[in-house]
Amino acid sequence: MGKKRVAKKLGESGPVAGKALKTKSLPQKGIAHVYSSYNNTLITLTNEQGDKLISSSAGAAGFSGSKKGTPYAASRAAGLVADVAKNGGMKEVAFRVKGVGSGRESAIRTFISKGFLVDSIKDVTPLPHGFMKPPKPRRV
Repeated sequence: MGKKRVAKKLGESGPVAGKALKTKSLPQKGIAHVYSSYNNTLITLTNEQGDKLISSSAGAAGFSGSKKGTPYAASRAAGLVADVAKNGGMKEVAFRVKGVGSGRESAIRTFISKGFLVDSIKDVTPLPHGFMKPPKPRRV
């Protein structure tokens, strides 16, 4: 037959919109882990012990393909997480940023624009500290 179309109700913005209603009270402080690659941006909000509270990604925000790696997609994904956290009562966030993608700064700026206090911003991107072993000399 074909796909059935479902009309969205007013106030629904995406797949995470329903979580805002189910959110229990969150702690005052949290840690936002932002992983930004060339292809996607993942945002996970945890408490200070590291237990996951809320997470979202650019793909969950409705973007697909190469659009997931853009700063705009990262800000939309961060906005979804920030809205749910704000409704839960969180006020202060520390950031752990990992990766080389273009969505790093825009995710942080979105949290600031939503009214969160930024405790710290730490770059936890893994860096190599050794070199490859040189090839053996050629025997002729």
